[in-house]
Order: sequence, then structure tokens, then C-alpha cells
Amino acid sequence: MTTEHTTAAKRRPYWDQYTAHDHTWRTDHRTKQPRRPPGEDLAAMRSGLGRPAMDSPRMWPLYSCEVDDVLALRDEVSDEQKAEHAALALYGLHQQSQSTPMHRRGIKLGEALRALRRSGKFSEEALDTRVAQLAGATSVPALLVHLRGLITQLRTVGQPLDYNHLMADIQAWHRTDRRPQVRLKWAIGYQAWKDKAPAD
Repeated sequence: MTTEHTTAAKRRPYWDQYTAHDHTWRTDHRTKQPRRPPGEDLAAMRSGLGRPAMDSPRMWPLYSCEVDDVLALRDEVSDEQKAEHAALALYGLHQQSQSTPMHRRGIKLGEALRALRRSGKFSEEALDTRVAQLAGATSVPALLVHLRGLITQLRTVGQPLDYNHLMADIQAWHRTDRRPQVRLKWAIGYQAWKDKAPAD
């Protein structure tokens, strides 16, 4: 593994270690060159697609959230750990072969999908159906299957999103009482395509 994962850096999610506040890559202070995620890191993340948290040893150095000691004693992981695993795997898929950061603060999933709809790259009706299937997922595994397909489409058009928000959404999906709030957030972002496109 070529990446240096210091204790301080691990306090931040992986994608924040490489993305600057101006949505570009952070600069390596020694070489003054953009510091991009190593390809082997992204490949390690993709190895976690469709697998439970902690099931891919290649991903272990990439996790940042704290271990729940109580759950660990029972050989279990927290919803936060599960969500980070899923978000990392999706980020590895999204960032693959992209020259610019696919993590961008402030762009929630609904807004990213709205931009995808406006791109003209895919059928609007088909995308509406896929987004409805995502919002209607009745389990976390089903949610992640739908997310994987949509993230692949976002990668096709180079549309970034905020992975901190996505991780929080996935974590919330583990609790059925929190799913309506997540759906509402996605709907507000996605249904804005009915309004006039913003100047930006």
C-alpha cells in the first residue's frame, strides 16, 4: 500500500484526505503536485462491493470510523462501520478512471441524480424508475444494489457527490424509522428538476 495512513488522517473519511475545499485534489507539500487516491486503494475499495463490512481485508487500512468495542466483543460491527464500508466501496467505483474528485462537499445524492437526469445521457423515464426503486428499497442490501447502478451512471457523466452525506444516508437506512427522512431529502433534491435550472 503506497498511501500513508497516519493516525491524524484516519480521523477523516478517506475521500476527505484527498479532496481540497475548492473541490480539487489536495497538493502534496513535497512535490507540489496533486495528490490523488492511489489506484490500488480504489481497487481495494471495489473489492468490498457486495460484501459485508470487514469482509475484505484489503479495505481494513482505509476505514476511519471508530470501532464499537461493545459490538466488537460480540464479533459485530456498528451501523456506522457498515455505512462507511458501503460508501468506500461506492467511492472506489465512482472515482475509478476519473481525473477530478468524485467527492464534492454539498452535493447530496438527490442533487447529483438531478444533474444526471439533466445530462441527457440516459432516458429520463428509465432514470425516474431507478430512483424510485432506490427510494423504495426495503433493506440495506437492496439499497446498495440500486446505489451501485446509479453510481455507475454518475461516473459515466463525471458527476460528483458528497460522500459524507451519502455515508450518513446509508447509516440512517439501517433504521426503518429514519428512512422517510432520507427519502424526503432525496426527493427534494431530485424533484427540483421540475423547476427552472439554477444559474450555476
